[in-house]
Amino acid sequence: MRRINIYQLNKKEQVKINMKTRRKILAILGAKGILSVASLITIAFALVAYTATVTVNPTQQFTIGATTASWTVFVNEVNQVRYLPGGFTEPTLNTGDSNTYAFKVVTDANKVCAVKIELTSAVDGNKFSNFNIVVRSSTGGAWSDETLYAGATGATTKSYIGGLSEDAGYIHQAASTIKYYEVNITYSYDKVDATAQVTATFQYTPLPQDSFT
Repeated sequence: MRRINIYQLNKKEQVKINMKTRRKILAILGAKGILSVASLITIAFALVAYTATVTVNPTQQFTIGATTASWTVFVNEVNQVRYLPGGFTEPTLNTGDSNTYAFKVVTDANKVCAVKIELTSAVDGNKFSNFNIVVRSSTGGAWSDETLYAGATGATTKSYIGGLSEDAGYIHQAASTIKYYEVNITYSYDKVDATAQVTATFQYTPLPQDSFT
């Protein structure tokens, strides 16, 4: 018997032979056989999968301290100092009393923290000739001057935050540290003799960082 090479046939003849071959295979396998083949194909694609669960624990570095204060200022005062908190007198820090500090920052070994300090709106320059904001810090003892930076990262420093404009400054706190902060204001109320109440609202924005460089 002469063998026929399927590739030597024309397309119609190839299709006829392929169809006959498929019918023979289906007849041999039957319905159960076809299902078995389908199951084997499914199993081949059912790969082993593994899962891992991560528990996310949000951590707060920043804690607000005193949120209200009342100061008395006098007409024609020049370069006088007030404290937040404390008013006329610099507060004595009590780490268990949030009314004795403006805010607290706690960092761990993973992140340092910058805090942006600003006024929500500038103080009226028609009444004050200066309203300069600085920050002091403590780790539990006496207060000491804190360096103010121009940005959340970088080494550029500034002497104070100017309250007569939309100015801001940043403190940089290193890793694994607990520090308490107070705000000091040097002002001159020497432009008018107006005695209408003035409101100044301080705003703090904590900014966790990998580093300050």
